[in-house]
Amino acid sequence: MKADEADRGMLINVAYRLLGSVTEAEDAVQDAYERWYRQTEQQRRAIASPTAWLVTVTTRICLDILRSARARRERYVGQWLPEPVPGSARWTSQAPTRNTADPADRISLDDSLSIALLVVLEAMTPPERVAFVLHDVFDYTFAEVGEIVGRSPQACRQLASTARRRVREARPEPTPSHEHDRVVTAFKAALDGGDLEALVAILDPDAQAVPDGGGRVRAAIEPLRGAEAIAHYLLQLYRLQPDLRFTLAAVNGQVGLVGRDGAGTTLAIAAVEVAHGLIQTLWVTRNPDKLTQWPPVSRTAAGAGWAQP
Repeated sequence: MKADEADRGMLINVAYRLLGSVTEAEDAVQDAYERWYRQTEQQRRAIASPTAWLVTVTTRICLDILRSARARRERYVGQWLPEPVPGSARWTSQAPTRNTADPADRISLDDSLSIALLVVLEAMTPPERVAFVLHDVFDYTFAEVGEIVGRSPQACRQLASTARRRVREARPEPTPSHEHDRVVTAFKAALDGGDLEALVAILDPDAQAVPDGGGRVRAAIEPLRGAEAIAHYLLQLYRLQPDLRFTLAAVNGQVGLVGRDGAGTTLAIAAVEVAHGLIQTLWVTRNPDKLTQWPPVSRTAAGAGWAQP
């Protein structure tokens, strides 16, 4: 029996949400496939569902990575943020559709991709994160989750319940996409115009900007807090780098900002959390190791904007 290579996209979907890193997700999936092909033909024929086997192995690999990642991220320079990805179908397709979970416990695949949720997942224990992602996002039963993580269905139910409570406590009510888009578009217009007053007005008074430079580029070590401090900091960026330009783009399924220089090189990706018509949080990724999904672009001949080469 052969493993279906079409499962790879679904496996990366799972692994990315578990790890918050494209590179680590791809490595985990590759490792799972290598383990599959290292088996004898007889061993592979004995496996009733290669897909289920691959999900199990990939998830267990991710659990091992998560357990070791905590120590590595404690040594990380500055704030660690999940790796942002373009909002393409690659990250929102091939999800199971059995709909066996209680709808109250379900979270949409698109929403599960958001940086806001991935940041909350980072604060969970590895078993909580696995139980939540597999059950609430990918619709696996608690019995199936238990077989993967080596715990009882009741224990997995409790893990998912604890994780769900963490999500509810950490995140505001979801903002409708049209409202989110309107606020981010207005924010970009204020940035483009260098309008300090407009920037302050669209930022929540207690807003925070969380930078991730990873020690690879110049970036603040601690989050910036307060509308005025963030607005002044952003306008200072323009003064330090006059060719910096921000464009709107889908960042992890939601409209965010991509900052590029005059050569088209991606310098920063900003994911945005909006609540009550104001920006609550900017997650600004500047670590170049996390920007590989965002290739350079070239300026159009007329200089009217950015265009893919």
